[in-house]
Amino acid sequence: MLSKILSLIVGLTVINVWLFRSGKATAYRGGDAGSLMDEFVVYGLGDYFLTIGIIKVGLAVLLILSLYLKKLRFFSASGIGLMMLVAIYMHFSVGDELIKSMPATVMLLSCLIIAYSSKKPAK
Repeated sequence: MLSKILSLIVGLTVINVWLFRSGKATAYRGGDAGSLMDEFVVYGLGDYFLTIGIIKVGLAVLLILSLYLKKLRFFSASGIGLMMLVAIYMHFSVGDELIKSMPATVMLLSCLIIAYSSKKPAK
């Protein structure tokens, strides 16, 4: 049950950040970025913005669909988890304070729980 709840939370959070909040400033954006695109520029990844966005939103949709198709859960949680690991690395690479990597860290831990529980046999 925890895995399903986390799958929904992680999936909806990724979709929210990329589709509805990408143009908004938050305390967690890298460097002094005021938007998600600005954050990618801070990291030197401006050219990859659209590609990474499509992958993240696609994995988020698959993670939500995994509520009905459990076979998708490990793949989608692992993919988002890997992207969160890279996000944490990017925060550290530009010298961000620890708090800025907190959302990615929480998402990574959630994805690890989801992936682990998806490989356990059902009781």
